[in-house]
Amino acid sequence: MIHQTSIIDKTVVIGANVEIGAYTVIGRDVVIGEGTVIGSNVFIEFAEIGKNCKIYNSASVGASPQDFSYDGEYSMVYIGDGTTVREFVTLNRGTKKTGKTIIGKNCYFMTASHVAHDCRIGDNVTMANCSAAAGHVEIGDAAFVSGLVGIHQFTKIGKGTMTGLGAAVTMDIIPYALCAGYRAKLVGLNLVGMKRRKMPMEEVNAVKDAYRILFMSKLLLKDALAQIEQIESIAVREIVNFIKNSKRGIARPE
Repeated sequence: MIHQTSIIDKTVVIGANVEIGAYTVIGRDVVIGEGTVIGSNVFIEFAEIGKNCKIYNSASVGASPQDFSYDGEYSMVYIGDGTTVREFVTLNRGTKKTGKTIIGKNCYFMTASHVAHDCRIGDNVTMANCSAAAGHVEIGDAAFVSGLVGIHQFTKIGKGTMTGLGAAVTMDIIPYALCAGYRAKLVGLNLVGMKRRKMPMEEVNAVKDAYRILFMSKLLLKDALAQIEQIESIAVREIVNFIKNSKRGIARPE
């Protein structure tokens, strides 16, 4: 299942039932989980890849970060089980600041998407064609990043969000929100996403209440937070914690 034209470093650890295509190059310090399929002309180094992943032709995984401060220090990229990496995707390893880029389980990276150094990508995240996350970006579980979206470095995108086509994300996006626009603004809640994830209706309604208080009550943010903290809801608690831990500030509706 390993093509004779592939070049594989002697340090590589390969699990059972792995396929590696023609002219693929796998460099040092790579672990490939069982059942993973790697296409042709793929480049991989300094990476730990989970089970049953699919990496398509001409992808690059674990190459050195595009960071001027990088000086050859050791770092890695970690990819969870069941993740799909399509053609021409680039997933860079970390810098000395954290030493690793982490990608969760069952993610889907469409053609030519990019994840830069030191990013933290949750489980079940989709990044559509030509979307790009700069260094140190964090994306929560089940987020959907549409095509041509650019995410500024150190920005956080909450779980269950959907980012509209071509948006420039420069501020943090709270969990379960929809955002869109050249400079991404909130345009409501990702109700379809919450329904697909089978979120209980009482949780959905609680998130709706929190959104109204945060952005439609004309309260100061600290007062709105104090009010929604009284809502008994796991999802609302996630929103509160997200806002309190935001360093860049949160995006708001127009």
